[in-house]
Amino acid sequence: MIERIRKLILGGGTSDNDASDAVDAEAAAAALLVEAALIDGEFDDDERRTISELLAERFELSVDDVEALIMEAEAETSRAVELYGFARRAKDAFDHEGRIELIEMLWQVVYADGVVHDYEANLVRRLNGLLHVSDRESGDARKRVLERLDIAS
Repeated sequence: MIERIRKLILGGGTSDNDASDAVDAEAAAAALLVEAALIDGEFDDDERRTISELLAERFELSVDDVEALIMEAEAETSRAVELYGFARRAKDAFDHEGRIELIEMLWQVVYADGVVHDYEANLVRRLNGLLHVSDRESGDARKRVLERLDIAS
């Protein structure tokens, strides 16, 4: 699985079947979630735990697969110089509702450490455009996360 993830994150894989499509979606989501956690300069335990839970629940992955996915995504995002490649893969891998769900997952990572940094909010706004999710849809996703986490807006 690690090699398939590496190829998809690096852009060397193609999605010819449902299994490849699923791995592409997992890899793209993991890369964007890890980028959201890293963008403020700290990848703390709360953010890592949140990403693990989100990936395991959304993609029905084992603990080992989730850890491998996060480690590979962390390595790849540290080498990446731009978000477009990861965002393009996510846009291609998810339908519109799935992209809204991904934005909601991103907001959950942003709020995981209890502090929303300007860099994190800016990242989600940029990803809205790259994923073709409207500001209103992103705002609604953010509100759902705030309600779920019982945080006053």
